[in-house]
Amino acid sequence: MSETPDPPTAEIGAELKLDEFAQGEGPLAETSEEDKIATDLAPVFDVPVNISAVLGRATMSVAQLLQLNQGSVLELDRKVGEAIDIYVNNRLVARGEVVIVDERLGVTMTEIIKDGDAPA
Repeated sequence: MSETPDPPTAEIGAELKLDEFAQGEGPLAETSEEDKIATDLAPVFDVPVNISAVLGRATMSVAQLLQLNQGSVLELDRKVGEAIDIYVNNRLVARGEVVIVDERLGVTMTEIIKDGDAPA
């Protein structure tokens, strides 16, 4: 009677190589439909998109616009700490918060907007 080898075991913190798993075992054994879709989208990964993070909006006349100069304060329609809108190709896709990353401004997405959730 031949003895079958025990499946690989790992201690906490130990690494397992992919070839240590028998076929059909391990974390990559099942490929989901999402994985197949992601690889099908590979040709569009290099398509450029326009991303805008809108802090707020203001409405003013041309005369008021011409009076703006360095140091002028422009009041926006948002309050401090309120979520900002994130647009991709002029379509609202998310809301987020302004953060500082390595002395530069960034945006953390806090809410993803689905097609039917966007306000009109």
